Amino acid sequence: MADGLAQLLLGSAWGLLSPVLPCPLEAGWILQRDMLIPGAGGGYSAIAVESPLRRFWLLSDLPEGELSAWTLPSAHSSPRRLNAFQLQVPQQVTHQLDGEGLVIDGDQAWVATEGRRRQERPAQLLRFSLVSGALLEAVPLPPLWQPQPQQGLNSNAGPEGLARLNRPGEPLALLMAAERPLLQDPDDQVRLLRWDWPRPNRSRHEPPQASEQGALEAPADGPWGLTDLQVLHPQQPGAALLLTLWRRYREPLQWSNQLRLYRLPEPGQVMQAIHHWDLQQVGLPPDNWEGLSLSSFLSPAQPSVLLVSDDNRNPLQTSRLAMLRAHRLASCPQQQP
Repeated sequence: MADGLAQLLLGSAWGLLSPVLPCPLEAGWILQRDMLIPGAGGGYSAIAVESPLRRFWLLSDLPEGELSAWTLPSAHSSPRRLNAFQLQVPQQVTHQLDGEGLVIDGDQAWVATEGRRRQERPAQLLRFSLVSGALLEAVPLPPLWQPQPQQGLNSNAGPEGLARLNRPGEPLALLMAAERPLLQDPDDQVRLLRWDWPRPNRSRHEPPQASEQGALEAPADGPWGLTDLQVLHPQQPGAALLLTLWRRYREPLQWSNQLRLYRLPEPGQVMQAIHHWDLQQVGLPPDNWEGLSLSSFLSPAQPSVLLVSDDNRNPLQTSRLAMLRAHRLASCPQQQP
């Protein structure tokens, strides 16, 4: 996409977000680091960075439901595991936790768990204590996402991504993404779901309410699945952007990975990608890259994109952490004008 067209599409977001995104968008990304995650853990499906505390959280989708805290890596050091605990889910909530999306909110964690179209393993939004790992709340998905004949999420097809939707300082709101189209939807559209609280100051005590937030057009040469997303806000009023992570798997053990940029759709809208980047062209090894987060620890002026891979407990795969930095020409703006 031409730089001028990108600025037209991005509107007021262009100046502020240029430190996060490549400038021009065609400039792409620089692979800063690609490293093994030490230790015997695995199945990492989501990552959430707490830059002020210089740590990040990894959610595992293995049946143990582990959530672990790690130090942020530097330019030369590897991450170090700080602590870990098992998320405690009663059998009446789900027979097996399959955590796929993660948002950290103070001493609590919101987790999107993937379903299997069975009553004993529903897809849900769960809230946990980061102190004890205890389940604080289980919220069902809205009716259109529930399994009915020719309707709802397919088995093992989401929800896969969960992100903080609100701007800094605003009441908490969450954005959830399916991995693949719902059964009633066209096969090239992935739905988004917004979670808000009727009384925003009660977000830590009352269940949120869900509302549709449009859909994203999937890559054409599928089957692709959306595995995570981050919301990028302009400083001035304007539409938010979505930086999304996609994967495709083909036998035998062939992975493809993309980042795709969208405007946040309104309810009923289907958004096409503004731009996309093939991560193998960046130098990222093809694998099951599942988690996406942003970190300003290395450079507050230009955040890094952190990706985590799920090894699936497969000896041919590994648990890895990758750091990407946007390539920017010297003529690009440094901050919002």
